[in-house]
Amino acid sequence: MTATIIDGKLLAQKLRADWKLRADRLNAAGIAPGLAVILVGEDPASKVYVRNKIKACREAGIRSEEHVLAADSPLAELVALIERLNADADIHGILVQLPLPAHLAQASVIEHISPDKDVDGLHARNLGSLLAGHPHFVPCTPAGIMEMLKTTGLDLRGKEAVVVGRSNIVGKPVALLLLQAGATVTLCHSHTRDLAHHTRRADVLVCAVGKLRMIGGEMVKSGAAVIDVGMNRTSEGKLAGDVDYGAALQRAGWITPVPGGVGPMTVAMLLGNAVLAAERYAAEQGIRLDP
Repeated sequence: MTATIIDGKLLAQKLRADWKLRADRLNAAGIAPGLAVILVGEDPASKVYVRNKIKACREAGIRSEEHVLAADSPLAELVALIERLNADADIHGILVQLPLPAHLAQASVIEHISPDKDVDGLHARNLGSLLAGHPHFVPCTPAGIMEMLKTTGLDLRGKEAVVVGRSNIVGKPVALLLLQAGATVTLCHSHTRDLAHHTRRADVLVCAVGKLRMIGGEMVKSGAAVIDVGMNRTSEGKLAGDVDYGAALQRAGWITPVPGGVGPMTVAMLLGNAVLAAERYAAEQGIRLDP
């Protein structure tokens, strides 16, 4: 068997076209969806990610602001910027590009973002709402993963889902979303014994560890849906995932490529959250959007 490739670029384009229509309705009503992106430091990868997000915003009809702080900026300076953006009615979403420099506690920084502008969905209140089953903002990568799984046509009810990685950004939220979809979920991590035992029984396998090709083809169940969140560099400098793509391609039923899989979907779902935040603001102001 050769797996069906889940094309994240194509799916993201379709979703972004929808966000553009919704953004156009907001702009026509006098509400210009606004996203502020904060970058601390000069990390090359982060600068590329921010540039791509700003470009995507422009294409989707979302106004974006980029705020760049020096790598050694104190916490107080970053918090003051966030609080100013929280109070700015023209900004509907705030995104702090991660990772942050080591002296800035990521969790503390995120907690200063208004939950109503936390388009990354990482504020404790938003994660708590997800846990309670009525999410306010769903974290972007997990939301994108669920959209990709929809394209497979799989009924997740009763399926065995295994998530490798337990971060607050991907692992834990996607486990909750899979659970809410009716799957039986196993969350694996660095202390899991016999990882292959778990992955081989997974109807849905989500890998989000950041370790090059740690999931070999023999660790994938025949016919499984494999979502590879990993983004690693090979010795040749090429991008590759947590899954041995070539080997898994011959066993899985569906698989995401790296690059071109989860990455474009993460950006697409960020745009969706930014538009949603602006729509909520319009509703609070009593502004009616034309259908």
